Amino acid sequence: MVMRRIVPLLLLLLPVLTLHTIAQEKAPEKKDTPKKQQPNPTNLKVLKVTTGPEVGQIMRTFTAGLGVQCSYCHVQGNFPSDENPKKEVARQMIKMTQVINSNFPDGKMRVTCYTCHRGEAEPKTAPEPKAGG
Repeated sequence: MVMRRIVPLLLLLLPVLTLHTIAQEKAPEKKDTPKKQQPNPTNLKVLKVTTGPEVGQIMRTFTAGLGVQCSYCHVQGNFPSDENPKKEVARQMIKMTQVINSNFPDGKMRVTCYTCHRGEAEPKTAPEPKAGG
């Protein structure tokens, strides 16, 4: 009795399965597009990393912490260049946070760009005034 139900069902599904198989055979193969390789960094004077992906991750945290894009500190298309004076300011700020963090006995990173900048290019030196106060 079960076979009587399965056989007609299979006969109904056979054309659908066949068309699906043919469509898959004719479809162009999807090739995984390789990720753009990040070159190893050059002209690092403060950061203690060696690979492009490591620098990329750190730069993304700076971007979030300051709410700026790469060209805020870098010459567009020439990241190793020191022509933008804001890059030297960034180095000084990195050194400052490294010194502050080195004074915590647990060795954890307690102070970051976001600690003061809160997602803005200029650091916040005082809390925002409360409304109605």
